[in-house]
Amino acid sequence: MSVLAGALTRAMTASDQDLVIFDQVSGTWQRNPWAQVHSRAQSVAARVLDTDQTGAVGLVGDPTVELVAAIAGAWLAGRPVSILPGPVRGADPQQWARATLNRFAGIGVDTVFSHTASLQLLSETDSGVAVHDVATVATERSAAFTPVAAAPDAPAVLQGTAGSTGTPRTAQLSPAAVLANISGLLAHVELDASEDAGCTWLPLYHDMGLTFFLSGALSGVPLWLAPTAAFAASPFRWLTWLHESGATLTAAPNFAYSVLGKYARRIPDVDLSRVRVAINGGEPVDCAALERFVTELAKFGFAPGAVTPSYGLAEATCAVTAPRPGTGLLYDEIIGAATDSPTRRHAILGVPIPGMQVRVAPTAGHDAEAPGRDVGEIEIRGTSMMSGYIGEPAHDPDTWFATGDLGYLTDDGLVVCGRAKEIITVAGRNVFPTEIERVAAETRGVREGAVVAVGTDDVRPALVVVAEFRGPDEAGARSDLISRVASECGVVPAKVVFLAPGSLPRTSSGKLRRIEVKQNMEAMS
Repeated sequence: MSVLAGALTRAMTASDQDLVIFDQVSGTWQRNPWAQVHSRAQSVAARVLDTDQTGAVGLVGDPTVELVAAIAGAWLAGRPVSILPGPVRGADPQQWARATLNRFAGIGVDTVFSHTASLQLLSETDSGVAVHDVATVATERSAAFTPVAAAPDAPAVLQGTAGSTGTPRTAQLSPAAVLANISGLLAHVELDASEDAGCTWLPLYHDMGLTFFLSGALSGVPLWLAPTAAFAASPFRWLTWLHESGATLTAAPNFAYSVLGKYARRIPDVDLSRVRVAINGGEPVDCAALERFVTELAKFGFAPGAVTPSYGLAEATCAVTAPRPGTGLLYDEIIGAATDSPTRRHAILGVPIPGMQVRVAPTAGHDAEAPGRDVGEIEIRGTSMMSGYIGEPAHDPDTWFATGDLGYLTDDGLVVCGRAKEIITVAGRNVFPTEIERVAAETRGVREGAVVAVGTDDVRPALVVVAEFRGPDEAGARSDLISRVASECGVVPAKVVFLAPGSLPRTSSGKLRRIEVKQNMEAMS
């Protein structure tokens, strides 16, 4: 049994707390003692070992107690786990099923567990992958079960990278790396198993969602888990769930905090005074939006020190840096060298969790827009690092890994400016697209979180803003957007393209694909 499977077994069987899962059909929460979840995991492991398949285990579907148990079940059987998203609205069901099974097969998955509609679609598709109904497999098991030792070099998780700046790859995360990341994060947030409880709606196929779930399982604390679709249908449910669960720990990407702060007048009567850690990760942090969230939610008992803007990536299992508990939002204010340059604020994303190290490698030309800061490419190493991408050379966790992100270090921690590949150069200036996108999103009719800024590679490079728009006055909105960006960012967009809602390409976790947008714009020109 791997160190991760062993740690999970000890924590789940010793805990007297519950995994509480939201059922979308009934709209109610279902309690499942951690010990019973482990029993179901043994049933899944037994089924895996009873088959002729020897590869990795794939999972697809909204979180149910059976699907969640299958994660631990795969590890008890000594197999890696890969979790992929179900079909999204507007996708062709058969095409999704073929693509999903092909993707599984391409990374060595030969056994898949799913349920409901996804199960039917996958089962009806011809492939060399065996598909099982997790609801019938993951029953409580009374007989003794003997876990299987995994191969020494077998990964625990096959985690897809975001693919927001290029072709997605699959990181191989060892049992030791996953356990180190969870242990480091729990130590960093000073988890108290007698007091803390978690609540999340993040998808399990995303590194932050899987890490949050495993944090609950490995600590044995109460964990309330809701499908992402239930949050998407009504974002304000998240606050109701925090109230009902009495959760002290939660996590979400920046857009969730932004939406709730913006429409705070719709917030129901909730008590958020128990929340002490609210991680903001997975995408750039908008300081103004997060401040608005803190101000509005303070009316409901939310502590300003609870917000925890953090940095992480799949190649490091998940978490890399985070502020100390109670720190709240800290930002670095950058005043441009020119008198007419706008002042910008970057969130400070804290210090490395135990076991991880961060440094910034000098990169010529990237500090012009951050006077007095040594901007360079962020590099990381440590106990949470992947062993390599599938199909590529192994990665030594003791060597520095270049993240592709640009940033700098302050006394309070790491600041991330943007992706090196996404830097826009206009008239000799380096511009971070996130700054452009934040300002452009303030234009009436432009959908928040649906703006992409890219630079052209013409003889005279220019800025292009592409946004999803809904409203009666496109011309007026376009003029307003150009004015806002010119005034606050110091650069004039050469072109503004409005698209229908839902048109911008995204990764499976919802991140915008800037590189693909740029390629589409170049193809149209």
